[in-house]
Amino acid sequence: MNNEEMLARLMAQAEGDGADLVTLRAIVEEATDSGAVRVLDRLGLADPSAQDDIDELRELLGAWRDAKASAWKAAIRWVVRGALALLLVGIAMRLGLGHLVS
Repeated sequence: MNNEEMLARLMAQAEGDGADLVTLRAIVEEATDSGAVRVLDRLGLADPSAQDDIDELRELLGAWRDAKASAWKAAIRWVVRGALALLLVGIAMRLGLGHLVS
């Protein structure tokens, strides 16, 4: 019996017997299970290889985050080096060592 059949039976029981707390909880549980299966199917993650796909996506996302962090660090290093080089050129010009710079 699949989730939809179970949900239909529980709804019929709730309608016939009156909805007690146990029946309502069972209806909610079956409805959420059915909805989760439907969402996974729509996303294309209902097949047996879905876990492998998700693992691969997580690895790709981790690699992207690592690459992005490395790029930012490299860019900041180059900006700091450039600023320090300009500072050194400025100090050399102030000290009258401009002939060494050009």
